[in-house]
Amino acid sequence: MTTDAPPSYRYLDNAASAPLDPRALAAMLPWLATAQTAAHGFANPASLHGPGQGARTAVQNALAQIAHCLGARPDEITLTSGATEANNWAIRGLAETLSASGRPRHLVTTAIEHPSVREPVRWLERAGWRVTYAPVDREGFVHPDLLAQAMGDDTALVSIIHGHNEIGTVQPLDELIEVAHRHGALFHADAAQTVGKLPLNVARLPVDYLTFSAHKCYGPKGVGGLFARHDAPAPAPLLLGGGQQQGRRSGVENPALAVGFATALHYACEEAPAESRRLRTLGRRLLERLRIELQESRFRLILNGPEDFHRRLPGNAHFSLLCEGHAPLEGEALALQLDLRGIGVSSGSACHSGSLTPSASVLALGKTQAEATATLRVSLGRENDDSDVEALIAALPAVLRRVVPAGRL
Repeated sequence: MTTDAPPSYRYLDNAASAPLDPRALAAMLPWLATAQTAAHGFANPASLHGPGQGARTAVQNALAQIAHCLGARPDEITLTSGATEANNWAIRGLAETLSASGRPRHLVTTAIEHPSVREPVRWLERAGWRVTYAPVDREGFVHPDLLAQAMGDDTALVSIIHGHNEIGTVQPLDELIEVAHRHGALFHADAAQTVGKLPLNVARLPVDYLTFSAHKCYGPKGVGGLFARHDAPAPAPLLLGGGQQQGRRSGVENPALAVGFATALHYACEEAPAESRRLRTLGRRLLERLRIELQESRFRLILNGPEDFHRRLPGNAHFSLLCEGHAPLEGEALALQLDLRGIGVSSGSACHSGSLTPSASVLALGKTQAEATATLRVSLGRENDDSDVEALIAALPAVLRRVVPAGRL
């Protein structure tokens, strides 16, 4: 990987991390202040003196703003270090609460979950929980009737990702939640890729737990959160000590991160309808043009996830590239070659960067090992436009010819 981006670098990996909104940065700066400033932004929000109470007010206002964007109550939001911590807390903390109450220990999830859900679920399996993996179809959707077949009278929790970080599939949460609740189970959704991008109002969507992350919606890294409905069982805390955030997560709150998150989310939610339409158009154009560019070549492009761009994350295009008569291509190699040409994409989830193993999520769609290895994910964002799409369309065929020279077929 290159260490210094070329001057005209085109970043098309917003699902891994989106650039910080300048408005969020401006809101954060007073809370990154030094002792010489009037804001006293360095103060501990737990302190009783004036600067400390000013910091506490900033955190509380940020929580209220985040809650408003989600249609939640402020006391239903807990700040975390990001979606990874929030997912771990939702799964492991809730498992502890439910086990202590004598609930049966059965969890239903899918084989396409993010590692921050998948690994805690495996931890529960080792701890004696029974886990059922509901199947997905070839586009990555969980069908309500198949979810119902995976449920039982002993199911305590269902955890299903909302918008998939790799293949872009957006699940019909309302239908899946109805199935879970009909069987008496609680429902958790990893919404790191959808909060701030798609309409999501927990006042209307009866999800019990929802995780989210700031840096996926143009906020700062290092902060995210968990929504836990006020009348749902509270997950046992993972972090013990100071008892901050009503005893749910110990540790000093960071006013700068909280304010930056709230500001970025406010603008992301406000601009989401128009931005989603624009990014879907760009993503659809990218796929159509790439298919045309490659149709007379030795290479074949296979889209992973829904063909209908209204049923996938805005701006997401995840595809496999195959070459007849050639060993499976490696998505990492293709992404590195594009990086050398000043274009930043990924071969899949950033959590698997550097891994040459096939994508478990693509395999779960019924795809072959070759299709699951030779993948690229393009995730367009606020700063991308037609010129970025054209640059990728021009660069990819050249990269493929370099990786598979004509004489090697």
